[in-house]
Amino acid sequence: MIDTHSHIYLPEFDTDRSEMIQRARHAGVEAIYMPNIDSSSTADMMALVQQYPGYCFPMMGLHPCSVRENFEKELLLVEKNWEANADFYSGVGECGLDYYWDKTFVGQQKEAFGRQIALASKYNKPIIIHSRDSLDDTIAMIDTAMSPELYGIFHCFSGRFDQLEHICAMGFYAGIGGVSTFKNGGLDKILEKQHLRHLVLETDAPYLSPVPFRGKRNEPAYLTYICDRLAEILQVSTEEVIETTNANAARIFNRNM
Repeated sequence: MIDTHSHIYLPEFDTDRSEMIQRARHAGVEAIYMPNIDSSSTADMMALVQQYPGYCFPMMGLHPCSVRENFEKELLLVEKNWEANADFYSGVGECGLDYYWDKTFVGQQKEAFGRQIALASKYNKPIIIHSRDSLDDTIAMIDTAMSPELYGIFHCFSGRFDQLEHICAMGFYAGIGGVSTFKNGGLDKILEKQHLRHLVLETDAPYLSPVPFRGKRNEPAYLTYICDRLAEILQVSTEEVIETTNANAARIFNRNM
């Protein structure tokens, strides 16, 4: 299995990070892709890349919840990182729009997202998209900027089926995580109409733990619960879920895994 979205560099793992990595390996997690949040998270993310080369892969971007008055300064650091070492990063992100927590900086979020869409196209790298309570606007921005160089993942997809169809028609993938296991989440009814060829697995650790760990800290080893639930929803084998989502992840990140 491949965890396409995990923040294992955050302080929530400071007390047992090496053990958490061991549990992930034991559970069958072959690789962990780590989206950046902002300048405060970069050093800790890079430390993990150095400690676990070929297992933990970095991405570079500015999270919409970190877009504030100083977003220009933050975004400039992101752009400089890409200019200095574009081959090093596996994707642009986590970036996008978030209308859930605060709408004060929606205009700035859109500007920051637009500039990161341009980075993804410029460097031909996947873009990792955050779209909480903003999926229609997020899709519209991607639609407007669409080009052969633009592709990636709509992280933590939890929208409607028509939105999922639109995402897939654009050549993007939907990241499926712990929400798929929630009893009243409703995502199962959407996913049962979809095919695996448009889906990838993710945990978003330490957030959004799957059942039976809901409300507790999430970690990559719990990807097995998401995989099993997806197999149940789509009425396929766990092996097929792993094989297809691994192939999708390899296609997105251009790595032979």
